Amino acid sequence: MNLRISSIVLLFIFCCFFVLVQCINRGNKNNETEPLSSQYMKYAGTASCISCHKNIYDSFLTTGHYLTSQNADSGIIKGSFETGRNVYRYNPNTFVSMEKKDSGFYEIEHKYGATNTVGRFDVIIGSGIRGQTFLTWKNNNLFQLPVSYLSSIHEWVNSPGADNSILLNRSIKSRCLECHSTYANKIATGANGQEAFARNQMLYGVTCEKCHGPGAKHIEHQTEHPQETAAKFIVNPGTFTRQQSLSLCRLCHGGRMNPFKPAFSFSSGNKIQDYFIINNMVNNARIDVHGNQYGLLSKSECFKNSATLTCVSCHNTHNNERGNVSLFSQRCMTCHNQEHNTFCKINPKLIGPKSTAFLSANCIDCHMPDQASKVITMQTADSTEMKAALLRNHYITIYPDATKEYLANNLHVIKK
Repeated sequence: MNLRISSIVLLFIFCCFFVLVQCINRGNKNNETEPLSSQYMKYAGTASCISCHKNIYDSFLTTGHYLTSQNADSGIIKGSFETGRNVYRYNPNTFVSMEKKDSGFYEIEHKYGATNTVGRFDVIIGSGIRGQTFLTWKNNNLFQLPVSYLSSIHEWVNSPGADNSILLNRSIKSRCLECHSTYANKIATGANGQEAFARNQMLYGVTCEKCHGPGAKHIEHQTEHPQETAAKFIVNPGTFTRQQSLSLCRLCHGGRMNPFKPAFSFSSGNKIQDYFIINNMVNNARIDVHGNQYGLLSKSECFKNSATLTCVSCHNTHNNERGNVSLFSQRCMTCHNQEHNTFCKINPKLIGPKSTAFLSANCIDCHMPDQASKVITMQTADSTEMKAALLRNHYITIYPDATKEYLANNLHVIKK
């Protein structure tokens, strides 16, 4: 009898063990065939590039692309957490305070004396040159925090998209992350449209692998074959056709496009029209200076009269060149020069004997002036005033008012 009971118990244990093993194997099999998980494993991370490309790596870390999204850290967050400077007020009874605690930085809602923790600063969006907005994790969902930071006025401001109210439920979608990160693994979409992400499978910043492709296989091969000088298993955008180069930049600088394939399925070298429905009938006046630099550039005479001009004709994406109008102007001079009779048409008599050097030092402020975005607008505290981010207009043309302003502000310097 005891032997029979023992046999039954052993059989039961064996059956449990067999079922457990099958479940584990099934789970492993599902993980192996999950396309986004397998895609994440193809990436090596930017730090892996440093051993062979240190100079480029060091320079790239300072660029707006690399800094466009990061894990929140005290040394990166713009804006003050000091008492008296850490508040955005909606009305006399409602405000949000930005507070530092042992576990991180938080936005706290204060409403008629009651407090509510809105969320922790988990992810920073924006390099901080124009401003920053902040995301918080709730389970595997990302939400935008209600208060952002605008660098031009050095103040906390209401986040874009809110009408002087505390916006608590603005969820972040994969299309947002596609332009503000290198990779994010979307694992689910809820009934309400909220998307869930694998928190440990996100690559913040627009990094090397966004343009050069996932690098794990490349690094493995080059490590095993250090004598090989020809790069294998990596993309070289320098070999792209004009359309390929423009498609890569257009992914994030091409305005609103309707995707018909999943986010992050576009790869460097692909054609943008194979992934997005694009409206090519664009009116210059209706293109905002934020987000559709390609649309503005493509309407410019410089672009239409060239067979080779692309974004990288002017922008070296490995370097932080922001604000260096002299450097960008020298690139204009490769086409717009006296030899080709295409130099600036401002009358030299207005400027004097140094006119050539003066005009060639800054084409940008006259022909690509800073203009206020109608999309990136934020409200300042205790007022209904809206502040807009100022961005370079990539529609290259003659702006008479901008030219007058530039000359008025600088002629006294050149004539000394």
